[in-house]
Amino acid sequence: MTDTILILAGGLATRLRPVSATIPKSMIEVAGKPFIEHQLELVKKNGLKKVVLCTSYLGEQIKDFIGNGNDFGVDVKYSYDGDKLLGTGGAVKKALPLIEENCFFVMYGDSYLNTDFKKINEYFFFHRKSGLMTVFRNEGKWDKSNIEFEDGNILKYDKRNVTGKMSYIDYGLGMLSKNAFDDFEKEDIFDLEEVYKNLLLKNELLGFEVKERFYEIGSFEGLQELKMKIGN
Repeated sequence: MTDTILILAGGLATRLRPVSATIPKSMIEVAGKPFIEHQLELVKKNGLKKVVLCTSYLGEQIKDFIGNGNDFGVDVKYSYDGDKLLGTGGAVKKALPLIEENCFFVMYGDSYLNTDFKKINEYFFFHRKSGLMTVFRNEGKWDKSNIEFEDGNILKYDKRNVTGKMSYIDYGLGMLSKNAFDDFEKEDIFDLEEVYKNLLLKNELLGFEVKERFYEIGSFEGLQELKMKIGN
């Protein structure tokens, strides 16, 4: 079992302009407080105590607010992309030295995923693969489906070449071992999608179906939906 999660909070949030021109997406207010605070409350509730925040664009604002995480009941460390954006996969690769354990959760900085992390944690460690992707039966409803999933197995994952058999979507929460990044060089620019595809080719990627729908603040529509969900 792991108690560590890496949150990717370095995106440019272009779909949220002009709001995101002066603050990072993680600091956008939802139901009276910055979104990152909601995320930290969620991961703490699920027993995760160590957080690595991968930041870039206006990331100093996140650190100024969160600090070392003590005020939020978690331990927070920071990894910065630097002068160039490394992609989601490259950002994780750069942050690996900050992660004490061999395995960890990974989540996007605009995702609100109220699911059972403990069950996912147990499933991952029981099956002993290099990676796990949570999937949700989407049927093209909330976003474009990109996964063929059958009998507990991911058969195909592709965000660009969608097939008629793809009724599931990448939920946005994964678990990875550090060795999942062995085929990628430090400072390479690549996305997590490539990491998952590489693991799938090696039969090292688990699929775990979740039933709770995902929420996100990557768009104004998604932001409004989440406000309605947790704003009561």
